[in-house]
Amino acid sequence: MIPVLEVENLKVHFFLDEGVVRAVDGVSFTLEAGKTLGIVGESGSGKSVIGQSILRIVPPPGRILEGKILLQTENHNGEPNRLDVVSLKRRSRAARAIRGRDVAMIFQEPMNSLSPVHTVGNQIVEAVMLHSDVSKSEALDRATEMLGKVGIPRPEVRINAYPHELSGGMRQRAMIAMALVCNPRVLIADEPTTALDVTIQAQILELLKSLQEEFGMAILFISHNLGVIAEISHDVLVVYFGKVMEKAPVNLLFEEPAHPYTRALLKSVPGIDTPVRSKLATIEGTLPDPHAFIRGCPFVERCSEAGTDADCGNEVYPFTEIAHGHYVACPHVCGGLRV
Repeated sequence: MIPVLEVENLKVHFFLDEGVVRAVDGVSFTLEAGKTLGIVGESGSGKSVIGQSILRIVPPPGRILEGKILLQTENHNGEPNRLDVVSLKRRSRAARAIRGRDVAMIFQEPMNSLSPVHTVGNQIVEAVMLHSDVSKSEALDRATEMLGKVGIPRPEVRINAYPHELSGGMRQRAMIAMALVCNPRVLIADEPTTALDVTIQAQILELLKSLQEEFGMAILFISHNLGVIAEISHDVLVVYFGKVMEKAPVNLLFEEPAHPYTRALLKSVPGIDTPVRSKLATIEGTLPDPHAFIRGCPFVERCSEAGTDADCGNEVYPFTEIAHGHYVACPHVCGGLRV
């Protein structure tokens, strides 16, 4: 199957007075229609910048320096077309055209993404009319229908509500409705359930899965919550300091994690059988200085399995397939040195 999204060696750097921040440093992955790829890692690992790059909304002074972002689209005749998003200028009409129509994004906090002075309905109608040749009444009907699909009760009434008149869960559903109203091929969900309680969180995840089944869209789900990633993803990408540490099908990653960073993340999550008041495992140390350039594995200073042969910190180890669909970048795993 031809992927709807293919990212090749993506590098996004931020040029600050203090130095260069390599937010994304050589990330590659593919995403197929109807599948969900989870991206997991600590805060500051570059997860959100990957999503921003696909939409070409990386804020200055960030720049995409290298790589390709190949998106499956259609030309004016309705014929399939593969577009390199990196080739588009950030503020160009072509870049604006793919946002919402081909790729849409759900942000972490809807109150920061929805206009407080416009009704939810007006904002969804604007998205429809921007990408579709329809009248305002047709756009309003489509917006009302989509609000109903995402589980908002009495959508014909709620469509006239302002964001502050809705609960957190309702606002998130309205954001999902706005993202999906133009039936995009790819949906980027950037921490969409972090600010919600666990009950609403579960409802949002079930909603995304049911809408994915209905529309056949691909989902890029960004989160630091391993439980959420396990619930919704088909494949998982583990990132750290802008680099991919491991990629595997979700069941394989949780049952047989290979990279020391992945195993450390999983150990830090309490299980259902974890004794009450027991001390949780932690990952010693912190992320490296964001301005630092690390040639080898950026996890080397926090890794309990790093050797003294300097392979880890000084040499770039290739992303190697250790099982079908299971890739890892670590000499202790790929070189037979795993402890």
